[in-house]
Amino acid sequence: MTGSLRDIPWGLQVVEWLSSKCCQQHRINKMAWHRGTLSPPPNFVINATNRDTWCDWAPFNTDDATALLGTLDSAFLFAYAAAMFLSGFVAERVNLRYFLSFGMLVSGISCYLFGIARSFNIHSLWYFVLVQALGGVFQTSGWPGVVTVVGNWFGKGKRGLIFGVWNSHTSLGNILGSLIAAEFVETDWGLSFIVPGAIMGIVGFVIFLFLVPNPVDVGCSPPRPIGYRRLDTTNSSDEGSCAEDVEASHTGGDDRVIYRSVCRQQDVDIDTQSLRSETSPMLCVNRHTQNDCEETAVGFIGAISIPGVVEYSLSLFFAKLVSYTFLYWLPLYIVSSTKYSASLSADLSTLFDVGGIAGAVIAGVFSDYCGMSALTCAVMLFLAVPMLFIYDYIGTINVGVNVVLLLLAGLLVNGPYALITTTVSAELGTHPSLGDNSKALATVTAIIDGTGSIGAAVGPLLAGIVSRWAGWHSVFYMLMAADLMALLFLSKLVCKDLRLYAQRRRAV
Repeated sequence: MTGSLRDIPWGLQVVEWLSSKCCQQHRINKMAWHRGTLSPPPNFVINATNRDTWCDWAPFNTDDATALLGTLDSAFLFAYAAAMFLSGFVAERVNLRYFLSFGMLVSGISCYLFGIARSFNIHSLWYFVLVQALGGVFQTSGWPGVVTVVGNWFGKGKRGLIFGVWNSHTSLGNILGSLIAAEFVETDWGLSFIVPGAIMGIVGFVIFLFLVPNPVDVGCSPPRPIGYRRLDTTNSSDEGSCAEDVEASHTGGDDRVIYRSVCRQQDVDIDTQSLRSETSPMLCVNRHTQNDCEETAVGFIGAISIPGVVEYSLSLFFAKLVSYTFLYWLPLYIVSSTKYSASLSADLSTLFDVGGIAGAVIAGVFSDYCGMSALTCAVMLFLAVPMLFIYDYIGTINVGVNVVLLLLAGLLVNGPYALITTTVSAELGTHPSLGDNSKALATVTAIIDGTGSIGAAVGPLLAGIVSRWAGWHSVFYMLMAADLMALLFLSKLVCKDLRLYAQRRRAV
């Protein structure tokens, strides 16, 4: 039995007792049984050193196979992090329907190339590393583009809730990928990569046929979010607008400039000549071509100059470090710290993702309600620190406690991560400091998520080193310190949120 008897429901205990009395029990080692059905290659001698690995796929059939697989993970994550910055720059300047369709197609091809290694008997480590790195580069086409499209279609009123629900697709995709891999891993592991690659290619074609990146492209009015207008203090009245709260004020001598949020109620006149069509250039190279490119894309320097981009990027570095360390190491931690089987440990680890779905929705709803994204992230990061400590020390008592603490840990760890990469990125990409004729949504999203992806690559590497030399308790201390660092980088923005909240209360 993998756990204590009291952890098993009474009904299952009765069934197990009856089964043991009525039927002879047969216990087998699946891996040993699998090896017994295979014939070793000619002239291959099986001995004590290769008895457990001779049927594994070379070059992952040695004692350092775990380290080699870790190399593949690192190749993907570092390539993804490095290419993300360029991806956002390109996405801001091209037709997103083409960009996302092409990205899904080549991402599917990279999965296909990994899977055909079995069919074509490829055993080169560098082939696998190269394919993984290419997959990381190609998959960067996804996040900046999709966040931009969702941001174009939905206004700021319920953006947190919409992005929170929408962000659940990441966890659902993880679950679907795991199910596909589990279906083919014991029969033909190549199909575990070929089938997802085919799905990506098909969905990419569907996107090419039906995706509308902007409502204006099909003659629909864009959402009417609460916009921002730069107002001088000497002329604070605004006809036809409902001026609300002061966004930011800068005092310098006699000159004082205020950004005030106003409700834009004017009708949107759609100029058919300014709409992009199939004959419009995919890449706009002339800044002065107003007919084809009504807005000017902001460069990298302009994007990081937006207030809050640097702080949120550095905070996401540490938040994503924690999240991806759990993603890669949680099943192994559960196996090593309990008596649960590898299968049960893998099933339990998915609860962290389930908690993350709930955390993304809760963070988005709270952000919509209070209008303070930085404070929302800070509260969840602060609560995540004691939750990680509690899970480390009492999470292994029994299955029930493990389930509850994993759900809570996933909620508090992934909530800020989801909010920053979606709602916050969309808000900063349409910041009032950009002006009316600038766009930076994809670039800002890429900068924030790219910085976070570096943390996602570093975290699992550090966890492997720390767990080997100092034990799992030290890994959790490292994760708690990372959450505190993420909180520290948000402290300035939290103070700003509280200051603006106090101004709103005084204005009422």
